[in-house]
Amino acid sequence: MKLVILDRDGVINQDSANFIKNPSEWIPIAGSLDAISLLNQSGYRVAVATNQSGVSRGLIDMATLNSIHEKMNRELALLGGRIDAIFYCPHASDEHCRCRKPNIGMMEEIGRRFSIELLGVPAIGDALRDLQAFSAAGCQPILVLTGKGEATLAASKQSADKALPANTWLCADLADAVQRITAEQG
Repeated sequence: MKLVILDRDGVINQDSANFIKNPSEWIPIAGSLDAISLLNQSGYRVAVATNQSGVSRGLIDMATLNSIHEKMNRELALLGGRIDAIFYCPHASDEHCRCRKPNIGMMEEIGRRFSIELLGVPAIGDALRDLQAFSAAGCQPILVLTGKGEATLAASKQSADKALPANTWLCADLADAVQRITAEQG
């Protein structure tokens, strides 16, 4: 089985410093839904791994989070695409859970759910914590320059403790990353 793991905010949809709190705030990044459809057409399954601390902070409830994901899935279906599974961490960083990226709990759950070793599985994010979790789980980390991506790249050049994991691919956006994945892995 071929699998790709995606972060949500800043990769699939526009990010917000104030969180995505309702379906109307969920706005896809240009070309991202087409890119997911291309992955599906190329035989890839797609999993989303997203930190959603707004749940723990009381900014969003589970029904609203589900509504946001329903909107994402509806818009994707209009283009013939699908997300096979969505994994999320509802915890704030001070809760010290195992699932919140940069920890690898969500990655391990994805591996179990799909019965797949994650070694080399392409995993796309816009923040250092995404890449750290992906790398620690054995995935191929890919940084997109949408969302927090440009700031993540700039910070990695300023400080050794913010360095990108070894062998991180740099791509302009999700569409660019998908082109590279399909070209290199078929």
